[in-house]
Amino acid sequence: MYRIGIGYDIHKLTTGRDLIIGGVKITHEKGLLGHSDADVLIHAIIDALLGALALADIGTLFPDTDPKYKNIDSTLLLKHVYELVKDKGYIIENIDSNIIAQQPKMMPYIPKMKEVLCEILSLDLTQVSIKAKTKEKLDAVGQELGIEANSVVLLKKLN
Repeated sequence: MYRIGIGYDIHKLTTGRDLIIGGVKITHEKGLLGHSDADVLIHAIIDALLGALALADIGTLFPDTDPKYKNIDSTLLLKHVYELVKDKGYIIENIDSNIIAQQPKMMPYIPKMKEVLCEILSLDLTQVSIKAKTKEKLDAVGQELGIEANSVVLLKKLN
């Protein structure tokens, strides 16, 4: 049996925070505002995994009202969700994601993001796709007010 999940996240850019996307620190004058490290890519992947398993969403599992998640590294949240995937008897077949940002340019960081994700999720580099898109200066993301990401995952049931 296969299950598909779709995830999405968006965070506002702000000064005084590091920009972390895909578990990688990106050189930029602004970071993303959020209760955790606000890693939009990992959050979108988490929501896709939870959606595929019909287990609510990231805000339900890791509420922003809980102080233990304040400024938490999102890779730790992803590791927890991956354990849920395995506990339910599934493996990840593949992940396809988009990072949508006007600035900074994401392409130089994508190989490292893929390495980080593959290490956490026990995947081969050929199973993870991350694409970078802009909004052609349209809407809030295009005006450099935020960054968004979306992701689709395919899970396969093991016997």
